[in-house]
Amino acid sequence: MANLYVARSTALNKWASDVGLGKQIYKLGVTEGEPKAALVAGWAGEGDWTLVKAEPVEGLSEDQAIDRLAGKERMIDPNLYPKLKGVRGVFRLNQTRVENHIVVTRALAGDSDLKALKLKPIDYAAYLIHNAKR
Repeated sequence: MANLYVARSTALNKWASDVGLGKQIYKLGVTEGEPKAALVAGWAGEGDWTLVKAEPVEGLSEDQAIDRLAGKERMIDPNLYPKLKGVRGVFRLNQTRVENHIVVTRALAGDSDLKALKLKPIDYAAYLIHNAKR
């Protein structure tokens, strides 16, 4: 069974912040095996990739997941940044959109919790996976 995963690299986030892309950069992908084995690939010349979240999916290829998500979020074009070296599926996320998604999801579930949100990487990963599976 395939696994949809979200990974992040501290070094890539630092680079993205330096070039003006922001700090919330994540890699979305689909693998047939264990997601941690895919992280060994070391995309974008970085070897510090960590798995944030993974979920099993059926009938979803990596290209389909990336295309679905690219319709909603901004994918960083690997042809514009030589650092990415042709890696597809690297997304730049907007904190406001993720917060809005969480607030609306809670409201639809019947929770009227209006306290301030402090987002963590797992929140961004859940947002990416939710939108890639839609």
